[in-house]
Amino acid sequence: MKIIFKSIFIIFISFSLQSCFVAKDYERPEEITDELKFRTENIETDTNNIAKLSWKNIFEDEVLQQHIDEALENNQDIRIALQQIQIANSYFKQGKAGYYPSLNVNGEYTHQELAPNSQFGSFFSSLDQYELSASLSWEADIWGKIRSNKRAFQAQYLQTQAAHKAVKTELIANVASAYFQLMALDEQIKTTEITIENRKNSLEVTKALKDAGNVNSVAVNQTKAQLHTAEAILLDLENDTKLLENTLSILLGKTPEKIVRNSFENQNVNDSLMTGVPSDLLENRPDVIQAEYQFINAFEMTNVAKSNFYPSITISATSGLQSLSLSDFISGNSIFATFIGGLTQPIFNRRQIKTEYEVAQSEQKQAFLNFEKTLITASKEVSDAILNYEYAKKKIKIKTSEYEAYQSAVEDSQELLKNGLANYLEVLNARENSLNTKLDLINAELTKYNAMIDLYRSLGGGWQ
Repeated sequence: MKIIFKSIFIIFISFSLQSCFVAKDYERPEEITDELKFRTENIETDTNNIAKLSWKNIFEDEVLQQHIDEALENNQDIRIALQQIQIANSYFKQGKAGYYPSLNVNGEYTHQELAPNSQFGSFFSSLDQYELSASLSWEADIWGKIRSNKRAFQAQYLQTQAAHKAVKTELIANVASAYFQLMALDEQIKTTEITIENRKNSLEVTKALKDAGNVNSVAVNQTKAQLHTAEAILLDLENDTKLLENTLSILLGKTPEKIVRNSFENQNVNDSLMTGVPSDLLENRPDVIQAEYQFINAFEMTNVAKSNFYPSITISATSGLQSLSLSDFISGNSIFATFIGGLTQPIFNRRQIKTEYEVAQSEQKQAFLNFEKTLITASKEVSDAILNYEYAKKKIKIKTSEYEAYQSAVEDSQELLKNGLANYLEVLNARENSLNTKLDLINAELTKYNAMIDLYRSLGGGWQ
């Protein structure tokens, strides 16, 4: 009974001390969002945020939706991230079990051959001993070390979940971007093929004009050169298409193959630029969430390191059966028990505890700076996406007007040339500029789509 009362007394003292000495609770630093903002002139921030929309509401192309579903199912990076979650979850479960006592069962048989000249050798030539015991040990969490360990493992687990969301967001953006780029290449190939056919016809017309004496052989050769220039552009575009199909195939988790897709001109993307307020990045963007959990983990590990300076209180008990004879093993006289209540205070430890605490503090500062950097980078990426979108819209308008002007110039210069009222160099320049401007116009439209994708990704959309 005395042992039981002593145990209860030690436990009571432990919890009383715990109420006075606990590890610090984590609070998000206020300075982390004080200067956070988006750089934009035309878009006002409000509580609405496209990041909270499902990617299926952003990308309405059913073929693209099928590709994204396939990527989320088969992509190796996604599957690797899921395994990291499993690992962290196992450690988290271990952290939660830190409050529980440890229990070990031991079964032992010992046989000794004693020397005749030894202490007991004159009494026994040999000695047998049988033992079956159980040991129970428990440490009181006075300074919050176990609790901090649990929270650190929890933050690590949530960090891997955020990492999985970050991979998912990045994957959706990469698949969508590659898909739109493929359709843009298709459009450029179509434009170039039409240009090649037109230049073949122009070559025949030029030859006829040469035969009529209206132009010389230089005009014919320049027309041929323009034809071959367009053919070379077509080869580059076709090669780029196949290389991009290979890249997209890898994102889909399969070997390179031809990618099914719709046409560029029929795309309909939800381009409502609702950025929300900058602080939304803390809740929506996975890499920011991941960085904060990394900081929380470092914060809790600093608590653990600090608690090592203080004494630890442990209670352990061992009980079982012990006998020199197997026939007397199951007997009341074979029962033994040991109870130990201990308090350990580190005094000199070759500076190990202090070093661990200093390292933990530095790692906490590193984690905070990484958290801050990640958040600033996120706001920069949002600002870049907005600026690129605004730039692309302006450029599309200008390039459309430019292309229409060059098309008119081509038609007018060809008519004037037939009537001998224009220099053939004017015709060549108008044709070349028309093709380049059309390709630039397609690129500007692609930039607008990519800016929308980047904005959705940079705001943290896609994983919801």
